Amino acid sequence: MSIKFRLTLMSFLQFFVWGAWLITVGNYWFGTKQWSGEQFGAIFSTLGLSSIVMPAITGIIADKWINAERLYGVLHILGGLALLYIPQVDNPTTFYYVIFAAMLCYMPTISLSNSVAYNILKNNNFDVVKVFPPIRVWGTIGFIVAMWITNLTGNKASYNMFYLSAFAAFALGFYAFTLPKCPPQRMISDDASLTQKLGLNAFKLFGTYKMALFFIFSMFLGGALQLTNMYGDVYLSEFAKVPKYADSIVVKFSTLIMSISQISETLFILAIPFFLKRFGIKQVMLISMLAWVLRFGLLAFGNPAEGLWMIIVSCIVYGMAFDFFNISGSLFVETTTDSKIRSSAQGLFMMMSNGFGAFFGGMISGRIIDNFFTHDGVRDWHNIWLSFSAYALVIAILFAVFFKHKHNPDEVANVSH
Repeated sequence: MSIKFRLTLMSFLQFFVWGAWLITVGNYWFGTKQWSGEQFGAIFSTLGLSSIVMPAITGIIADKWINAERLYGVLHILGGLALLYIPQVDNPTTFYYVIFAAMLCYMPTISLSNSVAYNILKNNNFDVVKVFPPIRVWGTIGFIVAMWITNLTGNKASYNMFYLSAFAAFALGFYAFTLPKCPPQRMISDDASLTQKLGLNAFKLFGTYKMALFFIFSMFLGGALQLTNMYGDVYLSEFAKVPKYADSIVVKFSTLIMSISQISETLFILAIPFFLKRFGIKQVMLISMLAWVLRFGLLAFGNPAEGLWMIIVSCIVYGMAFDFFNISGSLFVETTTDSKIRSSAQGLFMMMSNGFGAFFGGMISGRIIDNFFTHDGVRDWHNIWLSFSAYALVIAILFAVFFKHKHNPDEVANVSH
C-alpha cells in the first residue's frame, strides 16, 4: 500500500471511532436508559476535560520516550477496551467514568494522528501542505460513514454503537503498529521548565488585552460547538412522540440527516481562502458566530414536514459555523504570536475552545435543559434551541463591539486550505 493510502486509512478510522457513537449517544442516554439531562451534560464535558489534560502530556511522551505511532496505537487499544465495557454499565455515574477513560485515551489521538501523518509525509519527501488536507478529509468521511452505519443498522439508540466503535478502535490500534516508525523528536530540551514542556508559557498571552479577549471569546463560543452534537439527533428522534411526525423520514433517519452537517463541513473548508482574503479574520469569525445563531434558530422552528427545509439548511450552515471559527481562529494565532510560542499558543486556543468551552458548555447546557426546559420528562426543544441561539447572538454582538482587528490581506495571502 502507498504511504498516502495508509495514512488515508488511518484518518478514516480515527474519526470512524468517534462518529459511531458521538452523535447518537443522546438517543441511547435519553431514549434507552431514560437518564437525566444534567448528567448527560457531564458526559460531553469529558471531551473538554480530556482536551485540557491529555494532548500536552502525550505530546511530551511522544517527544521524549515512545515512538508516536506506538503511543497512538496503545491509546486506541486502551480506549477500545473502555468502549467495549460501556454496554455493561447500568448507571449514569459509572457511565461517566468509563466514557471519561475512553476520552482520556481518544482525545490526544486527534493531535497525535496529525503528528504521525506529518512525520511520515516529511520523511517520504511529500509536500505536507498539498498532500495532508485530502488525507484529512477522509477523516470526516469516516465520521459520516460510521453515523450512517449506526443509523441504517437500527442501532442509533442501542449499545451496539459502542461495540462498533470499540472494534474500529482495536483495528486502528493494531494497524498503527504497522505504520512507518516515528521515533521521538526530542524537540523539548532537558532543561526546559515544566511550564514550557506543557506549553503553559503561552498563558502569558493573557497579559495582552487583544489576545486575552480572543481566548475568552474562544471559550464562550467553544461552549456552543458541541451543542448540536449533543442534542441534535435526540431532538430529531423525539419528533416520534408527535403522532403526525412519528413515521417521518426525519425520525427514521435522524442520524443521516445530521450527517449533512459533516458533509457541509468538508465543503466549507474549500471556501475559507476566499472568505479570509475578501473579509479578513475578524469578519470571518463574526460570520461563524452569526452562523451559530442561524443554526440554532432554524432548529427551533424546523419540523419533519413543512419545516424540513429549515432542518436541512441548519445542517448546511453548520459547516460554515464550525469551520470558519476553528480555521480563522487558528490563523489569527498564527499571524499574531511570536514564533517561539506559536505551537503553544495554538494549543491554548484549542484548550480554550474545545477544552474549557466544551466542558462548561456540556455541564451548563445539561442543567439549563433539565431545570428550565424539561416538564414531566418532555423537553421543550423549541425554546431550548432559541436559548442557544440567543446565547450565540450575545457572543456575536459583544465580539463585534469589543474585539478590534484590522484586516491585512497580506496575512492571509498564503492560506492554502
